[in-house]
Amino acid sequence: MDFVVDCYRACERFPKTEMYGLCSQLQRSAVSIPANIAEGQGRNSTREFLHRLSIAYGSLVESETHVQIAERLRYLDVQTLQILLNQAGEIGRMLNGLMTSLQRKLASFP
Repeated sequence: MDFVVDCYRACERFPKTEMYGLCSQLQRSAVSIPANIAEGQGRNSTREFLHRLSIAYGSLVESETHVQIAERLRYLDVQTLQILLNQAGEIGRMLNGLMTSLQRKLASFP
């Protein structure tokens, strides 16, 4: 959730011409991460949870790409880029750990 808030705050620095372009794409992909985690956790099966975690991971790497593009276009400074990429890295590690744990759980049941 902090990553989402930080992405929204970063978008405040984008030019107004990007409100419906890169800014919107970044916001939507960032929001998709916790939304898919929550939806997956609310499902009745481990497989469905894993599927939603996979979607969340895809949204995470999409967000990382948008952040890198924004920095290349000079909409973000290097410090903000590093903060967002560090957050994304931590989220990625947590998602990978959770997915690995759930995959092991599935494998242990015939």
